[in-house]
Amino acid sequence: MNPKNYDPQMHTAEHILNSVMSKNYTGARSFSNHIEKKKSKCDYHFDRNLTDEETENITKSVNEVIKKELDITESYIPRSEAEKHFSLSNLPDEAGEELRIIKVGDFDTCLCSGPHVNNTREIGEFVFGSSSFEEGVLRIRFNLKRPD
Repeated sequence: MNPKNYDPQMHTAEHILNSVMSKNYTGARSFSNHIEKKKSKCDYHFDRNLTDEETENITKSVNEVIKKELDITESYIPRSEAEKHFSLSNLPDEAGEELRIIKVGDFDTCLCSGPHVNNTREIGEFVFGSSSFEEGVLRIRFNLKRPD
């Protein structure tokens, strides 16, 4: 696999955000994202912008997961098995026949080729920056207050 050049803390936070959004709001992970060390964004198919209450709930939910100090683990499965359990639409063409699964404790499981921290305690605090809605796309911008 070709590992993405993502910041491990921010990328792991993105996994948690995606799971919170999928489980509570959108029913799916982001279809597009841009992960950087200073700030990041995720785009979701949605029908409106978020309310202030929803942004507070998302922030609280992501930070509750981070505070659980969950281990991040990886395993590999054949592509044919992965197709039964995961969407392969966001995988790069060069992903190969053995696909990597990343687990954030028992909270999130997904296919991924990027770098991650070993435990959520390494992430710091999730900070919801802003959200916007345009033409069926909800964009969430976020950053981290990193641990000392």
